[in-house]
Amino acid sequence: MGRRASVTPLSVSALRKSYDGREVVAGLGFELHRGECYGLLGPNGAGKTTTLRCCLGLTAPDSGTIRLAGEPVPQRAREARARIGVVPQFDNLDPDFTAAENLIVYGRYFGLGDAEIRPKIAALMEFAGLAGKEDAGIRTLSGGMKRRLTLARALVNDPDLLVLDEPTTGLDPQARHLIWERLKRLQLQGKTILLTTHFMDEAERLCQRLAIIDDGRMVAEGPPRDLIREHIEPQVVEVYGEDAPDWAGREAKTLARRVELSGETAFCYVDDAAPLLARLGSLPQLSTLHRPANLEDVFLKLTGRELRD
Repeated sequence: MGRRASVTPLSVSALRKSYDGREVVAGLGFELHRGECYGLLGPNGAGKTTTLRCCLGLTAPDSGTIRLAGEPVPQRAREARARIGVVPQFDNLDPDFTAAENLIVYGRYFGLGDAEIRPKIAALMEFAGLAGKEDAGIRTLSGGMKRRLTLARALVNDPDLLVLDEPTTGLDPQARHLIWERLKRLQLQGKTILLTTHFMDEAERLCQRLAIIDDGRMVAEGPPRDLIREHIEPQVVEVYGEDAPDWAGREAKTLARRVELSGETAFCYVDDAAPLLARLGSLPQLSTLHRPANLEDVFLKLTGRELRD
């Protein structure tokens, strides 16, 4: 137990992977601390999925060093994965089994017998907010229920590290908040979490540290509040309406430290919003939203606002 408690959950150094001559992971390195939630953020095509696959031993890297649960990957990926729980981006529950049967069958992949798994089922189902649904068919469950069951399934082997690939995509706010609460509960139990998400509020809420990657390279790493403080002015005034782009071209740069245009919205980044808001108060044709800077502002500044496929 002592060795298990002291092992670094995941460390990655100088990781590289190319496909068809294009380098999709370009020298990436990071390390997870025990008991933390670490976010891996990036636009589509940034290299997140390839990085995860390399870390789990599902894709062989071209070069670099990976240690997962203390084991070298890909050399001993199978042994490492025995101590990992994975919630994939897309649910892959077996529709021919009940909820409880999905947990039992999944546990067998880790060498767990039915006698070991059955006593855990009630607690896992309660944890997922699915108490009483043990005998429910997968086709009868809502999308949120399936997502929560997938999280419960990932806990069957009592993993040290949970790898969550966009765990709340497609869920309604109630289901998202329930999963957030459950993930925080897991951290209190000492679990380490590696999270990928496109929801910046989710990353800001859950992650103690995170990395933003783009084109396979790390462009920033640290606690969310530190990244906001380091990269973005503290206040944001969003100015929108048909006249916003013309107004921004005429006046915004004299009232804001930095201005970004997106469609009919001008994002004005300022240290003190009072002078800008006073001016906008005399322009009723423009609508405004004044707010503190957030992680999404950092993400868009570092990776750009252009659409990624």
